[in-house]
Amino acid sequence: MSIEVGSKLQGKVTGITNFGAFVELPEGSTGLVHISEVADNYVKDINDHLKVGDMVEVKVINVEKDGKIGLSIKKAKDRPERSERPERGDRKEFRGHSNSGRPRHGRTNDNRPSKENFESKMARFLKDSEDRLSSLKRHTESKRGGRGARRG
Repeated sequence: MSIEVGSKLQGKVTGITNFGAFVELPEGSTGLVHISEVADNYVKDINDHLKVGDMVEVKVINVEKDGKIGLSIKKAKDRPERSERPERGDRKEFRGHSNSGRPRHGRTNDNRPSKENFESKMARFLKDSEDRLSSLKRHTESKRGGRGARRG
């Protein structure tokens, strides 16, 4: 049985380093499980997860031309495949509105392009911006004891 990418094998941990663990595979070959392939969560110290002599199930993730074999313990675990796209009921419906309640991206409520021109959009933006800025200044100056605040 040759070692092919994607195959799952049983192996014995023969050595541990700070960057991973060496695993002896059937037929006497040895592969490396990098520390990032030991567990799903962050592994600070590999000794917390593996010991020399442990039998582990590994998945072959690459075989290089020079004979080095890359292994993974976390990919060898049988987990249900996650679908790339969420199910229809799981999606959040896009409403196309910002928090202000107005349509975004120049669209009306019925999703037609609005007739608003650039100048009126810019004027509306500047007015909204100044309103927000004045509100922000009013709230922060009163809390910090700014210009208009009384001092006792």
